[in-house]
Amino acid sequence: MRFRATVVTAPEFELPDYQNIPVQVPDTKVSDAEIDAALERLRDQSADFVDVPERGLQMGDFVVIDFEGSIEGKPISEIAPQASKNLHGGKKFWLHLAPENFLPTFCEQIVGQKRDETRQITIAFPGDFPVKELAEKDASYTVTLREIKEKVLPPVDDAFAGKLVSGKTLLDLRHLIEHDLEREKEHERERAKEGQIMKYLHERIQFELPPALLKNETRRVLGELVQRNRERGIPDEMLKDKEKELIESAASLAGQRLKTNFILHRIAEREKIETSREEVDRQIREEAARYNVSVDKMRKELEEHDRLNALAEQILLGKTLDFLKANVSVEQAVEPALVKEKS
Repeated sequence: MRFRATVVTAPEFELPDYQNIPVQVPDTKVSDAEIDAALERLRDQSADFVDVPERGLQMGDFVVIDFEGSIEGKPISEIAPQASKNLHGGKKFWLHLAPENFLPTFCEQIVGQKRDETRQITIAFPGDFPVKELAEKDASYTVTLREIKEKVLPPVDDAFAGKLVSGKTLLDLRHLIEHDLEREKEHERERAKEGQIMKYLHERIQFELPPALLKNETRRVLGELVQRNRERGIPDEMLKDKEKELIESAASLAGQRLKTNFILHRIAEREKIETSREEVDRQIREEAARYNVSVDKMRKELEEHDRLNALAEQILLGKTLDFLKANVSVEQAVEPALVKEKS
């Protein structure tokens, strides 16, 4: 019996000095203006929509409409069945009347419309419209106005705070928001460190990636991109049209990932960073809790899909990145100076 095996070897490269990498990180202090902005977002989410007395539509209103689109008498649902249903039409469709919102000039053409009134409007789809069947075509939409709603924001007081968090005052709510924003800024600070560390290393380390690994990783990343776009509701037909761009993006991302992994593995070897069985077991328990399954079932599933090694590698790379972040030279990011305008 004869066997032929092709072994993919890790690329050879020299590591630069990877300790005390200079990084600039943002300040984690939370300002009153940021707390106010967060409160305003919560206020907006808690808004009520009340019926408006008899009058014509105005920009800024929220409306409930029935509408249906056609081109030369043929329903858009038949012309472009794969397109978003919002292009076809709909019943009891909520729309915020604002310039350039929804379809081109749609909102502008129904300004002044009154309740139970039906209008015929024309939408001219531009040449670069994503749905090719509709590009450069004029569509006719029959629009019937059912309701006019006005957004009413609640006052920012203790009652508002208690409604959001039981038993809390407005001052308590501001403290909670401040704490959440601080944690968010801490995460941003860590991401900034990671990004600058890897940029520093990528710029100083050059090597050829093994073609076989790059091909496999590109295929895997392409699958991720396609799945992510499908979850966003993008039809396969549109993905097919963007096939070249998707493949190029996947290849670029795959190359970055592989290079990062090779660099971090080399640093882990030099620093003798390893993954213990206890760390893998802890990660399996966390994954099991996240998906609400037993630890044994999660472990079995990982083993069946040959993902235990990938899990151990993920832990190893994370520990190596944590080591690099703990040994950086931190510089506070300089805020851009405010220029005072002269009156």
